[in-house]
Amino acid sequence: MAEGTRRPPTRSRRMDRATIEARWRRLTREELPALAALRGWPVRADHCFQRILLDHAVGGCWYDHVSGCPAYRHLATARLLAAVTMAEAVAAGELDLHQLNRQSLAWRRASKGGVGERGRGSGEQRDAGTRERQQQRRGGGGEAGHGERS
Repeated sequence: MAEGTRRPPTRSRRMDRATIEARWRRLTREELPALAALRGWPVRADHCFQRILLDHAVGGCWYDHVSGCPAYRHLATARLLAAVTMAEAVAAGELDLHQLNRQSLAWRRASKGGVGERGRGSGEQRDAGTRERQQQRRGGGGEAGHGERS
């Protein structure tokens, strides 16, 4: 590594849970959304990045694997760390967000028995429908944990 270049925190040292959660919030709420337009990414909103990264951390739709909202607080520490590491790799240009998004949406289509979102608007519009379905599964009551984002 070049002198004066700093490694992302998850790659260089062990972090405690609070630090991992803080890094998750900063990456998904600030850093990735700020890069979205510059990089031509298919999503712009924080909850979209969270959906994509959490889905990949669990290997499917996060709400099928995590009980409780916000999801990042209820996710096993190792999986949250994996999501943070992926977020850092996306920010560094080492992972293809387009491909990660396509896979996340494919998992969601499959979890609904193939009834598709294919061709229906932007990733953000599809995410709005996903949030509504999550609310229905959980019995309604406001946004799906979005006082604190998933």
